[in-house]
Amino acid sequence: MTTLKDSEPVAYPFDDPAGLDVDDAYAVARAAGMIRVRLPYGEPVWLVTRYADARLVLSDPRFSRAMATERDGPRLTEAREEPGQMFTLDPPEHTRLRTLVAKAFTMHRVARLRPRVRELAEGLADELVAAGAPADLVEHYTRPIPGSVICEMLGVPASDRPQFQVWSDTMMAGTRVTLDEVLTAREELRDYLHGMIEIRRAEPADDLMTALIEARDEHGRLSERELIDLCLMLLMSGLETTETQLSSIVYTLLTEPHRWARLRDDPELVPSAIEELLRFLPLGTAGSFVRYATEDVAVGDTLVRAGEPVLVALAAANRDAARFDAPDEVRLARRDNSHLGFGHGAHHCLGAQLARVELQESLWVLLARLPGLHLAGEVEWKTGMLIRGPRVLPVGW
Repeated sequence: MTTLKDSEPVAYPFDDPAGLDVDDAYAVARAAGMIRVRLPYGEPVWLVTRYADARLVLSDPRFSRAMATERDGPRLTEAREEPGQMFTLDPPEHTRLRTLVAKAFTMHRVARLRPRVRELAEGLADELVAAGAPADLVEHYTRPIPGSVICEMLGVPASDRPQFQVWSDTMMAGTRVTLDEVLTAREELRDYLHGMIEIRRAEPADDLMTALIEARDEHGRLSERELIDLCLMLLMSGLETTETQLSSIVYTLLTEPHRWARLRDDPELVPSAIEELLRFLPLGTAGSFVRYATEDVAVGDTLVRAGEPVLVALAAANRDAARFDAPDEVRLARRDNSHLGFGHGAHHCLGAQLARVELQESLWVLLARLPGLHLAGEVEWKTGMLIRGPRVLPVGW
């Protein structure tokens, strides 16, 4: 059985961030089972690339997220993970915070948001048509939709969204900014949210921030710092990830126009097409959040010793032929598509259902209002960031 000492670490990540290709090195790693890699910062780490192994690591309580805040965790940047964040906690603390927020993201509540998402998408599509082609789809469509939705859910002014985007871009910038810039942006956003929370305390509203304040003030289920950081996490997730997923999905459809034409002619395929593209397309630059084994655990044919870190490469696991037929092909009508695009286990993406609604409605509106959509210039990519996708996506119609 393989152990950490059996091999020298390989430099990671593998992928060129200027694009959406998944490097062939992942297929080599899958064949090997697990390999040892080294990121720019932190200690060496086991890289998980097989689907079954990924599900095990993501769901098994013997792998801890909280330990990452106590160690020199493998990472892309100098910035270390902060303790006390929902995504750096293990149960039961993680469960306590997640339960408070999860009520806002039930399937029933998210379904009630669908008409509003459609309304936002239609309004932005009308503005695109009125302004004329060419246009940057990121700036004028894929970014405003999820940003507006999460701002409305939290009850923060839409007029402040451009400033949120600046903070978010800085905090997700990876190697493009300094550690001081990241820490400054984080604290500025916390200060802003503290001010918004005080406003909501004085003037409660029917929004998620008010509900979290009540959980803090009336029931004592949150500390003040946890309240601020939950709002910060929700804003960051709502602003950045869905926008990038939508941009990458549209780009991928337009690079193979027959795919766009198929969905235009058969829009009922959109839900399955989105699931397939969430499987097929990478989002993170370097896998999911690192986890540490709390005891010796066999992962496939590899023995992960207690205290050793493990990193799951979701994009690689989603291309595993042991789980998906023809995994390197885009099949818009693929069935039984239990991909890991939103993770798995206790830290499965809280906003997955909201993201699906936003992606579906946004794509349906584009197909209906701009059926002749096509690429109309050179795509600029989010290089040097923690996520991959188009920064600028010029289109015509």
